[in-house]
Amino acid sequence: MDWQRQLNVRLKPLGLTQPQFAILAVSGWLTREGEQASQHGIASFTGMDRMHISQIISRLDKDGLIEKQVNPQDHRANLVSLSEEGHRRLRAAMPIVEGFDREFFLKRST
Repeated sequence: MDWQRQLNVRLKPLGLTQPQFAILAVSGWLTREGEQASQHGIASFTGMDRMHISQIISRLDKDGLIEKQVNPQDHRANLVSLSEEGHRRLRAAMPIVEGFDREFFLKRST
């Protein structure tokens, strides 16, 4: 919890929380080859609760960071991809998260 709390402080200037960053990062990873990811696929990849994923994705969609559309092959499922702003925000957040992780876990290992 301490890790998440401290990371949230660092991500706040970007308008992100740690769970939002995680969804952006996983969405970026799963769609890196130009494919779209499903909310179910993101939940499976992260191990997070599907309802929690749905709430976070709805917020990211509202904030213009994720583009969500109904899967034409299964109208009960949503496909998601990063918007241009989502890509920009993820690129800005990555060095912050990576630097924080190095700092946080180095302190814990000594």
